[in-house]
Amino acid sequence: MSVELNIASEKDAEKWDKLVDSSPYGTIFHTWKWLKIAKNHTNLKLYPIISYKGTEPIGIIPLFYKKKFIKMVFSPPPYAAIPYLGPVLKDYDKLKEDKRLSFLSDFQREIDNFIFSELKANYVSISLPPGMLDCRPFIWTGYQINPFFNYIFDLSKGPEHIWAQFKKRLRQDIERAKRKGIYVEEGGKDELSFIYNAIVERYKRQNRAVYIPKSYLSDLYDKFYPNNLRIFVAKYENEPVGGLVALCYKNKISFWIGSAKSNVEGVSPNDLAHWEAIKWACEQGFKYCEEIGAGTERLVQFKAKYNPTLSVCFSAKKYSSLLIKLIELSYEKKLRRLLRI
Repeated sequence: MSVELNIASEKDAEKWDKLVDSSPYGTIFHTWKWLKIAKNHTNLKLYPIISYKGTEPIGIIPLFYKKKFIKMVFSPPPYAAIPYLGPVLKDYDKLKEDKRLSFLSDFQREIDNFIFSELKANYVSISLPPGMLDCRPFIWTGYQINPFFNYIFDLSKGPEHIWAQFKKRLRQDIERAKRKGIYVEEGGKDELSFIYNAIVERYKRQNRAVYIPKSYLSDLYDKFYPNNLRIFVAKYENEPVGGLVALCYKNKISFWIGSAKSNVEGVSPNDLAHWEAIKWACEQGFKYCEEIGAGTERLVQFKAKYNPTLSVCFSAKKYSSLLIKLIELSYEKKLRRLLRI
């Protein structure tokens, strides 16, 4: 039976989220609410594609489209703080290898045909969700594959085991922060604003800009707090000095956005915030903790001292012509300007 693609509408939202929730590859970023908020704040056109065999939905992929000199398709969209997106396939992990490969290949061929025949795309960028390691169908349809990395903590052994894995210096820094009088508590919208402003200031010192509007985070907070979004803020003398935003979905908590280094001399409030968030996640019964972003050399030392496990994901890119590829390779800064919304 052939695969048929439909563009989902609001009446399909419940069906969409049910598929995301039931699949091991579905993430909070795939949920209907998150995609709609991302669409509103990036000003890209969203194509939420549902794939069917007969009347049975078998998979989804959210595609974001933008035309600016060239036609571009993204999953996830740029400047939305979404680390991965891509396809979610129903019962894919339960199939035997021959059926699994056929399933993914059929799905990918139809999606690729839609992107290049219907949307007439010149440039496509798709980052696959964690756990979806078989990128061969993308290779076979002409995509360039690159790895990207996150870190994972196994929370099932409890906080004492995790603490013992920390680098000795890290444990000392956390205890020093406590003795200094720094403490961690859960925050709300004001603390979210503090974390955002701290990021803006950090980027400004690095002559960089933040392209994600504060209103985007505010809308996400309104929709996802407290069930799926938590804020852990480190305070000193009743003032916030560090913190992080965590996303909670299924059996995993993800450390999504963190504030800049603190001005409190001699201590690291953010280390303490991470540790308290890990303990909280263990108490709540989460099985995994994800530290998003382990591929940037200047940041990885901060994250590696927790001694987590490296997690590999894959991104796929495709170009309609050699010229488009040369633009990206030779004029990266120019392409980045094209991608800014």
